[in-house]
Amino acid sequence: MRIALSHRHTAALLFIAASTIGTSASAHTGAESHIHNSFLSGFAHPLFGLDHLAAMVAVGLWSALAARNAGRDLLWGPVGFAAMLLVGAVLGLQGVALPAVEPMIAASLLVTGLLVVSRLRVPGLVAALGVGVFAVFHGVAHGYELAGSDSAWMTLAGMLTATVLLHSAGLGAGWALRHRHVWLARAAGAGVAAFGGVLLAQMA
Repeated sequence: MRIALSHRHTAALLFIAASTIGTSASAHTGAESHIHNSFLSGFAHPLFGLDHLAAMVAVGLWSALAARNAGRDLLWGPVGFAAMLLVGAVLGLQGVALPAVEPMIAASLLVTGLLVVSRLRVPGLVAALGVGVFAVFHGVAHGYELAGSDSAWMTLAGMLTATVLLHSAGLGAGWALRHRHVWLARAAGAGVAAFGGVLLAQMA
């Protein structure tokens, strides 16, 4: 049976497929450490750090797939993630040591990917706090890299801007696929979960 996809669905598929590609043994992949010294470098890091990109897009996908309507249900997860990412980054800048940062980043991929697959619906505050816990570790990893930089706050502004855009892209893709071809979004979620599982296995 032939499956016809609209241009909107095709674009959504291409985006979420790209977001699930990753093979590095380290959870914190992509841009090299200690080179984040501008808004643009901060903006680029989540885009080229596959672990961060996959997690942020997955949060958007899950939020769109699980939302009851187009209201504030869509925003709990992305807002919670972005806010706690900033909290974690500030902790990292202050040198606060958290245990198991890399495993928790990998675990965030596994969990958010499974949330996309299951389309689990939870109260908004629970969604925000759930993804927010993982976002703290993503933020701490960024904060450690930026410690001592004279332009840390400008770099963080770029990182947060990219984070919001990635969440928005995930929301858009998830909303386009939530009624028809939802299996595409779930397949992307399975890819993100598998990525996280592989990273965790490599760290064991």
